[in-house]
Amino acid sequence: MQVPAYLYEIILLLYAASIFSYFIDFIQKNRKANVFAFRLLTLVWFFQSLFLLQEMIAHAGLPVKDVYEGLYFYAWVLVSLSLFINRIYKVDFLTFFLNVVGFFMMLLYIASSAYEREWTQTIPFMNEVLIAHITLAILAYGFFTLSFVFATMYLFQFQLLKQKKGYRWWTRLGDLGKLETYTFTSITIGTPLLLLSIVMGIVWAYTTTAVFYWYDWKTIGSLTVLAVYAVYLFLRLARGVRGKGLAIYTIAAFLILIINFFLLSTFSSFHFTG
Repeated sequence: MQVPAYLYEIILLLYAASIFSYFIDFIQKNRKANVFAFRLLTLVWFFQSLFLLQEMIAHAGLPVKDVYEGLYFYAWVLVSLSLFINRIYKVDFLTFFLNVVGFFMMLLYIASSAYEREWTQTIPFMNEVLIAHITLAILAYGFFTLSFVFATMYLFQFQLLKQKKGYRWWTRLGDLGKLETYTFTSITIGTPLLLLSIVMGIVWAYTTTAVFYWYDWKTIGSLTVLAVYAVYLFLRLARGVRGKGLAIYTIAAFLILIINFFLLSTFSSFHFTG
């Protein structure tokens, strides 16, 4: 019996929410986010296990006879390992990236096998993947825009305090510490959204007739934007960089984002948003 499309969509939604929560926990050491992510991933594993058992009964063995079945089993193994590592060893960094790879494999399996088996809902499903890809990218850009605004306010407030001028603006702009926190929070939310968007975009491109190249300007630009904001998180968390320097970096990162969104898109053979 073929698994309904909406069940696969539920799994992907749960998986994406789990990855997002694991990222929040990885960055902020948020115990509630970790517990929530673990529970979501457990649900993913439960559904995957049911479908895997169904395939094993249907094929009288492990479903690994072709590349599509192998992808599903691979995704299941990664989820199982992720749950085990999170429960026993608490290695947040490894857990997060295992889940990103697992999500990619699961999405690739669903998209690829849909075409291979001539799934009647293939085109609507792939259109939904594309819409999700674009939506997540725009949401990420929205949060990165917020970080730019907060960083700009930080620099303006910093300058006013340094020169001891414009007292009436001080209370309106907010405390420097809060502005820095808001900038960090915006980037913490935007980064995993962009990561998920890129994963969905790559899978969509590989499993449809879309023109896609790794060396396409849009692809390079999107990966560069992701890397730039990942470096921000590294500088703040690993290097302890704070204050004016990090605010300037945030503004520069947003300028790179703008270049990618408006300029590099005109040189791309891929779709406009990504």
